Amino acid sequence: MMLLRTLFSRELLMLGLRDLRAHKLRSLLTALGVIFGVAAVICMLSIGEGASAETLAQIRLLGSQNIILRSVEPPKPQQVGKQEQTIKKYGLTRIDAERLAVLPGVTDIVRMRDVADTVVHGARRFHGVVLGTTHNFFAVVHVQVARGRPLAELDEVRQDKVCVIGAAVARELFPNDEPLGQTLSVQSPSSGPVPYTVVGVLNSVLVAGNPAQGQAARDINRDIYIPLSTADLRYGNIKVSRSGISRDVKQVQLSDVYLHIVAEEQVLPVSQMVERAMQHERQDQDFTITVPLSLLQEAERVKRDRQIVLGSIAGISLLVGGIGIMNIMLASVTERTREIGIRRALGAKRYHITAQFLVQTLMLSVLGGLIGIALGIGMAWLLTTLVHWPTIIPLWGVLLSFGVSALVGVVFGLYPARAAARLDPIDALNSTARTA
Repeated sequence: MMLLRTLFSRELLMLGLRDLRAHKLRSLLTALGVIFGVAAVICMLSIGEGASAETLAQIRLLGSQNIILRSVEPPKPQQVGKQEQTIKKYGLTRIDAERLAVLPGVTDIVRMRDVADTVVHGARRFHGVVLGTTHNFFAVVHVQVARGRPLAELDEVRQDKVCVIGAAVARELFPNDEPLGQTLSVQSPSSGPVPYTVVGVLNSVLVAGNPAQGQAARDINRDIYIPLSTADLRYGNIKVSRSGISRDVKQVQLSDVYLHIVAEEQVLPVSQMVERAMQHERQDQDFTITVPLSLLQEAERVKRDRQIVLGSIAGISLLVGGIGIMNIMLASVTERTREIGIRRALGAKRYHITAQFLVQTLMLSVLGGLIGIALGIGMAWLLTTLVHWPTIIPLWGVLLSFGVSALVGVVFGLYPARAAARLDPIDALNSTARTA
C-alpha cells in the first residue's frame, strides 16, 4: 500500500520524467520494443477483424434460421462418340418443396427459379441472373429495398410483369436515370424478349472476396427478381443456354428453396431431417444443402483462432520490448549506485527506491503503448487507403494491447527496482568510491 502511494506521488512522477528527458535517445530506443509490439498487435488484429467481418456479414445475410437448398447438375460419365441433344432433368422439384414445407419446425418456404441470364434496356445489355421467386423472399433472406417496393403477393396472383433489381443492375442499365418505372427486357432463348417494369431497387450488398461467399453462391447485386408465377407462365420449366455454337437445354423446376425455421436451436436438427427427406428415392446427388448457422459458427471459430494466433505472434514483440526495458533498467541501477547509496543514507526507505525505478519503467511502457496505439491505427488506415485491405480496429484490442504494455512495464521493471532497493547504502557508497 505504501509502495502504491509513493509510486503515484507527484514528486516521483516529475523525477521520472526528468530522468527520461535526460536520456532522450536511450529512452526512445528502450521504448521501441513496446511501441512496435503494441502497433503490431493493433494492426494485425485489425487485419484479422476486417478479413472476417465481410464473410460473417454475408453468412448472417443468409439468415441463421434458414436452410438453403440448391439444384446442381449431377456429374455424368463421359461418353465417346457423337451424342444427341437431350434435355437434362435434375434438381429440386415442386413435390420436394411441398414435402419440405410440412416438416416440423419449418415456418416459411421460399421457392426460386433461374429463368434467364441477360437483360436489356435500350442499347445497354447486362449479364446477370433473372430469378422467379415468391414475395416472402425479401423478408426471409433479410434483403432490404433501397428504393421502391419488393415483390408483393398481388404480383404473383396477377402474374404481373414487374421486377426488383440489384444495385449493380441499376448502376449499369440506368447510370443516369431513375430505374423505378422504367422497362427492361429479359432475353431468353426459350421464349424471346419479355418486358418487365422495375418496381424496386435493392440495397448494395457487400460480397466477401468472391460471389461464392455471398448470397447462396451468387452476387445478389447482379440479380433480377420477378414473380414466380410469372416465371412459370412465361418460361415453363425449360431453360436454354447458348455458348458459341453449343446449345444446352435444362429442365429444372426449382433452382433454390429457402426454409425458415421457427427457432435457431432447431436449425441443425431440422437440417438433418431435410437431408434424409431429400435423399428418399433419389438416385443422383442433384442438390446441395447450406446451413448458414453452421457456416457462421465455423467462421466465428476460425476468427477466434486467427485472433489468438495473430495476437500471440504480435505479443512476442511486447515480450522482447519488456526484456529491453529490464536490460536498460539494470544498467541504470549500476550507473546510479552512488545516488541510491546517498538516498538510503539520508533516510529513504526501500519502497522509495523501488518506486523510483518502477515509475520510470511504467512511464516508458505507458508512453510507448500510447505511441504504439497511434502507430497501429495509422498503419491500419494506410493499409485500407493504399492497399484497399478492409481493416476494423477493435476497441478491445486497443485496450488489451495498452494494458499488456503497462503490465510489461511492471513485470520487467520490478526486478531492477527491487535489486536497486536491496542495495546496502554503505556497500553502494564504497562500491562507487572504489570505482571512482
